[in-house]
Amino acid sequence: MRRQLSERKIVPGIAAPPFWRLLWKLGIALPPPLFLGFVPLTLLCGGFFAVLWGLVMYLASWRAQGTPLPTMLLVMLAAGALFGLIMAAVFRSHARRLQLPAWRDYTGTH
Repeated sequence: MRRQLSERKIVPGIAAPPFWRLLWKLGIALPPPLFLGFVPLTLLCGGFFAVLWGLVMYLASWRAQGTPLPTMLLVMLAAGALFGLIMAAVFRSHARRLQLPAWRDYTGTH
């Protein structure tokens, strides 16, 4: 699958982003992002970003500022939602341009 996407000039960061490669190495069977729907992409990308970014923000500034937990969670949720929506739009745009089918319909010849 990666070879076929590479032949179509898809950069590795789009075909198999680092987060996906990590999940695959952990044994989590997840279709490549170009074959997922908009909602799953939004939730996966946004959830990952919200947690990672929230942790960085907590360590970098929120802890020292004494930011209340509800505020942190709300900002994390908003940032994750925005990032997830943008990434889902990017992946779905690439998939449409490449005319890729849903993962369950992928035969390796597209």
